[in-house]
Amino acid sequence: MRQPDGTIAARKEGDDFIPIDGYADVGALLQDPDWAAIAARTSGARLDAAPVALAPTVVQPTKVICAGLNYTSHIREMGHELPSHPTLFAKFADTLAGAADTIAAPAEEECLDWEGELAVVVGRPAYRVSESEAIDSIAGYSVANDISMRTWQHRTSQWLQGKAWLASTPLGPELVTPEEFDAKTAWLTTSVNGEVMQRHAISDLLFEPAQLVAYISSFTPLHPGDVVLTGTPGGVGVARSPRRSLKPGDEVTVAIDRLGQTRNRIG
Repeated sequence: MRQPDGTIAARKEGDDFIPIDGYADVGALLQDPDWAAIAARTSGARLDAAPVALAPTVVQPTKVICAGLNYTSHIREMGHELPSHPTLFAKFADTLAGAADTIAAPAEEECLDWEGELAVVVGRPAYRVSESEAIDSIAGYSVANDISMRTWQHRTSQWLQGKAWLASTPLGPELVTPEEFDAKTAWLTTSVNGEVMQRHAISDLLFEPAQLVAYISSFTPLHPGDVVLTGTPGGVGVARSPRRSLKPGDEVTVAIDRLGQTRNRIG
């Protein structure tokens, strides 16, 4: 969560946050192998969660790796065949935004699109791990919105320029551990100004979180606090007829069962 002099990690308990002294954010906390016990035994002043300003769940991950076209429905919606391997691209740490931050609409972009996603946060070093080892490498899950600049994305066959704009990817509101979240039963819902645009079972992921972590770790090390975005389901604006896009003044919400929601105004 944000403070006047920076950020601090906190444990949520009921409707309160309890700051975890000595750790600037969840990513910093995850650097300690004993992070779960540290968070559990934290005690101190309680802060009402309602007015707390939330930073991204992880402020400075060393890597943000994203899977594109990873829901069966979205792959078909975009006119592609099911891939044999994950389609991956990267973001930078400064693309991340808080769960309630205002997202700037760039003057250069005419098709600003939503992409509600399940985010995976790595909790221990993972390099060339198996899928079973990858499961144990996951610290928990969060909600993300991979807000995309579609005309820039489609300028070339490489997506980076449409995916890496400053403070364009809300991540939050918190980290929920695997014991408290079941991807096989959870649903994702994206709404724009209260109108549901995406409503989909996360169980439709083509490549599940552990598969993604294991695959990515085959070629690059993942570190505690790194983030993997698992892709978006069908219902994005660019695939609608007529095409829909986000405009200044719109409010876009992404909610996942038991993980909470991001709610961001387009400014």
